[in-house]
Amino acid sequence: MPRRLAIPEPPLADDLIRLAPMAQSDHAELLPIVGDPAVERFTLLPSRADAGFVESWIAHYERGWEEGTRAGFVARDVAGGALLAFAAIVHLDLGAQEGELGYLVLPAARGRGVAGRAVGLLTRWGFDELGLERLELRIDTANTASVRVAESSGYRLDGVLRNAHFKEGLRSDTGIWSRLRID
Repeated sequence: MPRRLAIPEPPLADDLIRLAPMAQSDHAELLPIVGDPAVERFTLLPSRADAGFVESWIAHYERGWEEGTRAGFVARDVAGGALLAFAAIVHLDLGAQEGELGYLVLPAARGRGVAGRAVGLLTRWGFDELGLERLELRIDTANTASVRVAESSGYRLDGVLRNAHFKEGLRSDTGIWSRLRID
């Protein structure tokens, strides 16, 4: 039987960002991020995603909270409330005590440490509140910015799945980065 996830209280936050569960009210602000060339290149999101995709993407995460299978957040600037990123436990298996994190940072917010902060908040929440034992990041090996986020967040490279990702006629390698509760 699926376990409904409780929304973190107090909200996951630090001195720069606050994570709030993503909702349909975030639709207009999330639409530009899915068309970003780096997002199209390095993620599983479809190229040329449109408003209909964003609506179903948000609904997918709203259902995930109910089913206990994923937890999607928007990261907002604590000072002004501007949307900075999407961050999530994109796959969550409470029975196996493991999950996979993912994130997308708006171009204007890149280089400010937003991804690392979001990964840190989600990692602590996953271990401390959800009782997870293992978290992982799956990163295209050519995405050097995300590799730096994994390294600086204490994740270790387990290995590389060669030629594992296919999109837009291109194949790429995927690094599997993990962090354990005991790390």
